[in-house]
Amino acid sequence: MPLQKGKNNCITDIAGVQVGHVTLYEKLNNEETICTGVTAILPHKGNLFTEKVHAASYVINGYGKASGLIQLDELGLLESPIMLTNTFSVGPVMEGTLQFMLAQNKELGESAGTINIVVGECNDSHLNSIRIQAVTPSHAIEAIQKASSGKVEEGAIGAGKGMMCFGYKGGIGTASRVVTAADEKYTVGCLVLTNFGKRDQALFADFPKLEIPTPDGSIMMVIATDAPLYDRQLKRLAKHTTAGLARTGSHIANGSGDIAIAFSTANKHSHQANGHTESITYIRDSHKVMNQLFQAVIESTEEAIISSLQNAETTEGKKGRVVEKAPLNN
Repeated sequence: MPLQKGKNNCITDIAGVQVGHVTLYEKLNNEETICTGVTAILPHKGNLFTEKVHAASYVINGYGKASGLIQLDELGLLESPIMLTNTFSVGPVMEGTLQFMLAQNKELGESAGTINIVVGECNDSHLNSIRIQAVTPSHAIEAIQKASSGKVEEGAIGAGKGMMCFGYKGGIGTASRVVTAADEKYTVGCLVLTNFGKRDQALFADFPKLEIPTPDGSIMMVIATDAPLYDRQLKRLAKHTTAGLARTGSHIANGSGDIAIAFSTANKHSHQANGHTESITYIRDSHKVMNQLFQAVIESTEEAIISSLQNAETTEGKKGRVVEKAPLNN
């Protein structure tokens, strides 16, 4: 039985989570078009370095250039916004996010050591003149500053401006689900950056068969929840995005970067704590609510992918290439 959707059916249904976009679109000449952007996901409204959240990642297929996942999985903590952009802009987005966090935390690089910046990417070079490298560090800062907790804008926006999905215009999509345990309700939200798939692979629609010569593509999937989970459990949630992705028809191709990041807003980890021990409350793995959380991840991932298509619009990119909006009802 399908689970209940969240209030706005998006990742910001989890209290405190914010999303911000910066979209770049400019036709420079007949050959070159800037068609890209940056998206920022903030786990809460406070200082992410001093109030870290438990997190984990899962690499389904590793044809990707994400940053920050090694330390994220080693320590199980997220201490920066999760940033999304195009493949060639991981560097400037990391730099801009670092600048933002340095301004917030004067002790970084001094008494507090360093910070781990997390950036995910997909290749938008079919529509975007990616070699121009139009994204700058200031765009990353702007995306963070624009982040809000309202209903998330979807489709060809932010990092999704130049992305494709199943041969149609893709981009940003999001969805959420609510689960119940005893007297407690927990919300799971998913935000995706879609850039994968061929038309004949889609299981949710009978698309006209038209082969567009594009790379295998990628997807970034970000899972947020207010359920009290720690990093090992969050990795289990991240793994279940695979089922939601497969439900849409993805083959998880050889040249595809399919990466999931999951975090919980419960049990924040204080950087400034002095004690040598720490206690947290978390859901028992054997409790039936864990299966509901897995189901919530699967359903919200599947719907977020389809929503990225439903909310995108026909877009013209470099060399006069046009990628159409998918013939799907909202």
